[in-house]
This record gives sequence, structure tokens and C-alpha cells, in this order.
Amino acid sequence: MKQKKPSASSVIKTEIVCPNDTNPMGILQGGKLVHWMDIAAAVCAQTHAEHICVTATINQISFNKSAIIGDIITIKAKVTRAFITSLEIKVEAFSRNIKSKKDHLIGKSYFVFVALDESKNQITIPKLLPQTKSEIEDYKNALIRKNKINGATKS
Repeated sequence: MKQKKPSASSVIKTEIVCPNDTNPMGILQGGKLVHWMDIAAAVCAQTHAEHICVTATINQISFNKSAIIGDIITIKAKVTRAFITSLEIKVEAFSRNIKSKKDHLIGKSYFVFVALDESKNQITIPKLLPQTKSEIEDYKNALIRKNKINGATKS
């Protein structure tokens, strides 16, 4: 079975917060951020799997800081582990004011996708070959998260 490095499918997506992305106070709506994160994660998953992937679960999302109109949003998505037909994607979102050079983490989550063939059946995907210390740690922790989710759904 083919193996791929996490860097081969990592994604960086950039958006700018516009008025239609915000609530009446000019703050980025959480649902809009989740939408952008899901798109980045889907591109990452599909690049790794080489097939269409659908969102199966979104782990708890933490919103750490607000973003406002005019902020630049950078979303980073990276495969943490490939299972047989599914894979976990770590997604982090950062905001930066146009005048600032510092990114602030505003959201983080783990998305799980399932790869499908043309008939919408699950299909085996390439394995992941983590390279760095942090990628190896993410790889190990992905299995722990998967087991927690599976344990929670069985009870």
C-alpha cells in the first residue's frame, strides 16, 4: 500500500473577514469559520486519499479569540493519521489584523473524513508516514481520539 508524508497534502487556506461573515457586532461568526475549516480539511483529505472524502465527525472546536471585519484568516490543515478508509485532519485557524504581523490562534479542531469511490462506497486510502516529532505525536494521539469517539458511540 502506498504511503504519503503529511506535508504532501497539507493545506493553507486564506480568507479575509468581510461584513457578510460577521454578526451585528462585526465579529466573525463561528459557523463561517467552521465552514472555512471544513473546506480546508476536505481539500487536505482528498489530496491524501486521491478520492472524494466526506466529513464524518468534527471533534470539539475551541474558539480561542475573536476575529473582526478586515482580519486576515489563515487556516492550516494537515493529515494526522490515515486509517483504512478514514483519516483525521488537524485544522488550526489564525487571525491577523492587516497592520499586525502576529497571528493569533482563533480556532482548532480535528475533522474525520471518509474516502468514497465513484459508487459512494468506502475505499482504502494510502497510509500516512509521519516525519517530524510533532507529526509522530499527532499520529499517536489520533488513535487515542478515535478510540474515545468509538467508545462514546458504543455506550
